[in-house]
Amino acid sequence: MTWVPSLAMVGRIAVVDIRPAVSCGRYPSRAVTGETVAVRATVFREGHDAVACNLAVTRADGTAGPFLRMTPDDTEPDIWWAAFTPDSEGEWRFTVEGWSDPLGTWWHDAPLKVDAGVDVDLMLEEGARLYERAATGLPKGVTKTQRTAVTGIADVLRDGTRAPAERMKLALADDVVELLTQHPIRELVTAGEARRVWVDRERALYGAWYELFPRSEGAHVPPDGGPMRGGTFRTAMQRLPAVAAMGFDVVYLPPIHPIGTVNRKGPNNPEFPGGKPHDIGAHDPGSPWAIGSDEGGHDAIHPDLGTIDDFDAFVEESRRLGMEVALDLALQCAPDHPWAREHPEWFTTRADGTIAYAENPPKKYQDIYPLNFDNDPKGLYAEVLRVVRHWVSHGVKIFRVDNPHTKPLEFWEWLIAEVKRTDPDVLFLAEAFTRPAVMHELGRIGFTQSYTYFTWRTGKKELREYVEELVEAGDYMRPNFFVNTPDILHASLQYGGPPVFKIRAVLAALLAPSYGVYAGYELYEHVAVKPGSEEYADSEKYQYRPRDWSHPERTLAPYLTLLNRVRREHPATHWLRNVRFHDVDSDQVLAWSKRLPQRDGTDDVVLTVLNIDSHGVREATVRLDLPALGFDWGDTVEVHDEVTGATYTWGEANYVRLDPFVEPAHIFTVRRSG
Repeated sequence: MTWVPSLAMVGRIAVVDIRPAVSCGRYPSRAVTGETVAVRATVFREGHDAVACNLAVTRADGTAGPFLRMTPDDTEPDIWWAAFTPDSEGEWRFTVEGWSDPLGTWWHDAPLKVDAGVDVDLMLEEGARLYERAATGLPKGVTKTQRTAVTGIADVLRDGTRAPAERMKLALADDVVELLTQHPIRELVTAGEARRVWVDRERALYGAWYELFPRSEGAHVPPDGGPMRGGTFRTAMQRLPAVAAMGFDVVYLPPIHPIGTVNRKGPNNPEFPGGKPHDIGAHDPGSPWAIGSDEGGHDAIHPDLGTIDDFDAFVEESRRLGMEVALDLALQCAPDHPWAREHPEWFTTRADGTIAYAENPPKKYQDIYPLNFDNDPKGLYAEVLRVVRHWVSHGVKIFRVDNPHTKPLEFWEWLIAEVKRTDPDVLFLAEAFTRPAVMHELGRIGFTQSYTYFTWRTGKKELREYVEELVEAGDYMRPNFFVNTPDILHASLQYGGPPVFKIRAVLAALLAPSYGVYAGYELYEHVAVKPGSEEYADSEKYQYRPRDWSHPERTLAPYLTLLNRVRREHPATHWLRNVRFHDVDSDQVLAWSKRLPQRDGTDDVVLTVLNIDSHGVREATVRLDLPALGFDWGDTVEVHDEVTGATYTWGEANYVRLDPFVEPAHIFTVRRSG
């Protein structure tokens, strides 16, 4: 029996600093099917004998992956790398195993001693014994010829009729060394801490989202006059072909449930003077986020939109057009929601006996009751899970979660795990514009994607730094760059003119694998409710907003179509961690590339050069990091502009002139010149 000190924590071979690791391994890191997971570890031992390591991978179904020997880093001692590519959804596991490598030690020491004439016979005999051991450990899949070759090396090393140098040359033949590198002798095997990787479907990382309000699509004034009537799922279906034609992958719907009548908000979100409800007309539709009335709650359809069969038809038509539906999950209630009557314990009761409505001082939301997750967590948790599974049963596999940072983290960790236990393909997008620590923790505990601060990053330096920050968090936090939302009309869109709409779309679509637009963006909607506000005038959150889509000359739709075509045709744009920025001698011109090796040995490379100044022409010199593009310094490359169709030959330094009123961006596909 081997004695081991009771306080030993490291193991016989040190295997430490294993990455990816989220919160020291407490949570799984993230990947999608087809994404390469790069694993890094620090592995070492005492003394001078060779150490090596391998990656042991367990698939989501519990079967073992192939033997993956890790490669030492070229620049840092004791750092080792390997990678695997998951091909199925679910929880994968990997372990780094460090071990003493007697063959590696002999391959290093024997040539030195034999060349120097030191312990020649002894070194050759020790090598012969190692090769005999190696032959007995070869797996069944190794051919008889290969096994005989390894055994034969032992005989060669003992053959005194051959010169020692000749024997060493045969023992170190490339094919033999390669075979025994894949099937080594492993001694003192020490496993590091196991790590987990949750693998989602590709939509978790990559996709173009389009947000629309079904009630506005088909909204109209009746022929005989009277108040405007809202659209339905059936009329909204008529908009789907145009959305699909632009190349969007996800149709995101705000809440589709009955809307409360108590304290209902009217057009432009009027204040309640003296705390009393504004005089709302009987036909004002109210805010979809004030969920619930006598007509039902979170599992119901607003009757003005149609029936559950109409919703199912909308989902099916989206699927037929190559898109899927994302549904808003807003865990809050109107005062007349059934939960408010049946489960008052799920809310916060104030000292005067009233239920507390939502506030974000000085803003007041008298039409919304926040949920309290502390009074009856068991009952409330179970009810929310039931609601989510109800919509999953109707084909919804993506939920955009409203304000998750205002609910307990432990609740989300539990809910997401429970849903994925039965439906691992369900995705959750966190709409959490809050403190960075909270946003990051939501990603760690299970949220698939997150809204970001992209909307407020407009300068070159802050854009680059923010994207690089998101790349660093890529093991657990996947960004979704929305250019606008019903809540956010950034000042740059209000005052930047049509060019800024192109500029922000290029940034979102080609920096992030997932991005989104809210309907009306393509019509350059830019008027705020008042100066200094980020709220839209005549906000669709509080009223119907039918749009005239019949003027193709006054829409950004063709440009969005082009961006989505580039994204679909070039898989390099589907990933986050491959973004590389290039130097430009202008603080208003940003250049970045994405590169992805292909199975045929070529690289897919997309290079974007963008003028971020929507008000003026910019000239600059772009200095390419050619190795980042897969070329050598001094090479020339052919760059084809996907926007204009022009082709240029570029080298390391290249002149650009970008007029935002004509075209603010070069979107290049890159290949070797000639």
